[in-house]
Amino acid sequence: MFYRDERLALFIDGSNLYAAARALGFDIDYKLLRSEFLRRGKLVRAYYYTALLEDQEYSPIRPLVDWLDYNGFTMVTKPAKEFIDSMGRRKVKGNMDIELAIDAMEMAEKVDHIVLFSGDGDFKPLIAAIQRKGCRVSVVSTIRSQPPMIADDLRRQADNFIELEELKDVIGRPPRPPRMDEEDMPSEAAEE
Repeated sequence: MFYRDERLALFIDGSNLYAAARALGFDIDYKLLRSEFLRRGKLVRAYYYTALLEDQEYSPIRPLVDWLDYNGFTMVTKPAKEFIDSMGRRKVKGNMDIELAIDAMEMAEKVDHIVLFSGDGDFKPLIAAIQRKGCRVSVVSTIRSQPPMIADDLRRQADNFIELEELKDVIGRPPRPPRMDEEDMPSEAAEE
């Protein structure tokens, strides 16, 4: 439930939203996502949070981060930390919860409605604090994946839950046709 005259702010937990969309089998088109929420209200700010591996020559997320930065999103990044766990496996850690929580608390006094793209149950106290400031909170995630990507208590705390799968036709990137190498092409196409 959105009101056309309300001031909105989007808070996107990048890795959480990516995992939820992937579990549902689609990619997010961030231009369409931004357009959809511009249509729903007065979009004041759209934040995107992600940790980056700084020492890698090429990061697969770098093109997305650069595109978002140039196209109306406020990027909040920090270096991810790599470590070896007790089983000897290489792990990457880059939690952005504190940064998102601080920004959301500051924005809660400047907007009417915050839309949180995350299913992380750690955000339940944040939502409650924002609501005490008189700001409405919608959460976008999914219960349709196995397992569900949203914590039940987060969903209960939010003023509104938006099922990500129901936004697929609005913010999903159209599937790309599979690329075919010349060897895989039908014989007529290979001869042309």
